[in-house]
Amino acid sequence: MVSRRVSPNLALNQLVAERRAVGESIVHLGFGEARLPVFPPLMAELVTGAARNGYGPVAGGAAAREAAAGYFTRRRMPTEPDQVVVAPGSKPLLMALNMVVPGDVLLPRPCWNTYAPQAHLAGKTAISVPIPEDWGGVPEPGALRESIRAARVLGHDPRIMVLTMPDNPTGTVAPPELVRELCSIAEEEDLLIVSDEIYRDLVHDPDLPFLGPAEVAPRRTVVTTGLSKSLAIGGWRIGVIRFPEGPAGERIRDGVLSFASEVWSTLANPMQEVAAYALAEPPALLRHRAACARLHGIVARAVHRIVAGVGASCRPPTGGFYIYPDFEPLRETLGRHAVTDSASFERHLLDAFGVAVLGGHHLGDDGRALRIKMATAVLYGDTEEQQWEALHAADPLRVTHVAEVLGRIDESFTKLCG
Repeated sequence: MVSRRVSPNLALNQLVAERRAVGESIVHLGFGEARLPVFPPLMAELVTGAARNGYGPVAGGAAAREAAAGYFTRRRMPTEPDQVVVAPGSKPLLMALNMVVPGDVLLPRPCWNTYAPQAHLAGKTAISVPIPEDWGGVPEPGALRESIRAARVLGHDPRIMVLTMPDNPTGTVAPPELVRELCSIAEEEDLLIVSDEIYRDLVHDPDLPFLGPAEVAPRRTVVTTGLSKSLAIGGWRIGVIRFPEGPAGERIRDGVLSFASEVWSTLANPMQEVAAYALAEPPALLRHRAACARLHGIVARAVHRIVAGVGASCRPPTGGFYIYPDFEPLRETLGRHAVTDSASFERHLLDAFGVAVLGGHHLGDDGRALRIKMATAVLYGDTEEQQWEALHAADPLRVTHVAEVLGRIDESFTKLCG
């Protein structure tokens, strides 16, 4: 029987809301929301589209799909509008792929906590493969080959490989040479690649080399993205998927559209108005998004310095707004506080220090490890005024409310690990 528990990040977010409602002061690092105000032109587009109250095409209207095709084309993936579908978030699009593409799913370990449950809901086996030492979001090539072999010996049928670029939870970007190697394995093993690129526009350094799998293996790569993270409109639920050109891609697209027609019908027309504007990437929006990526990078690196400073091992973040520290070097010290695994680590940080994180056991990681995910994009302030101040500051770390919450995180981990 499939588990009916609520997704752990959503459950934690609800718990934090309940504890705050009774007066507790909590630093919330356990939920991957880009806590920034809405870019005003997006609100104007939403208002413009509000009168469009009828149903539209299941795939999305022409304007939104044409804008999305241009978006992908500008990223070295030549795309026609009929290769694109828009939907209420990338999450249902990923679920639709699980429902219409046969075979079991290869996942990096750790990974976003939704991939495995979606595979299970679709009746698939989720096969976790360890990530490389330096980057997350992708399986280590040698371990991938061995996992495929072992899965087939056990009677499983691995046919889909999920890559996350940049990664949630490690906040890193796999380098081009590694992407090419994984695409080569996909060709050899006849795997469909699902490249989740929802954080692509939040790479901290615009000069960092980024190679998408669709550039290397265009006939076998499906790309998903959305506006939730890059433009901080997660609650508006706008997702986009790009299918490969050719008969195989068309078959997958037709299956997704069939699923969509029975589940969500279409992306709401007002949101399509927003998507058409945002995916066309006018200059003002590009400047705003670059400012967001800059802020995410500055604050993520500040939190990275804190955990590294107390002795944790942690990959330096290069994209998105996460870090994934490993406190194994401090196991003896943490054991004095009855912290022996990621679940007890998560509980102790919340109960003793009012710091909410997501334990690695929720992400497919070894539950005995002392690894946690920390989402840093909620640290910019509780009000729109504070968030705009952080976004536009020459040095966000000197903004009073940002400095105060970082100080509290520093104090909490110093006390725990000292």
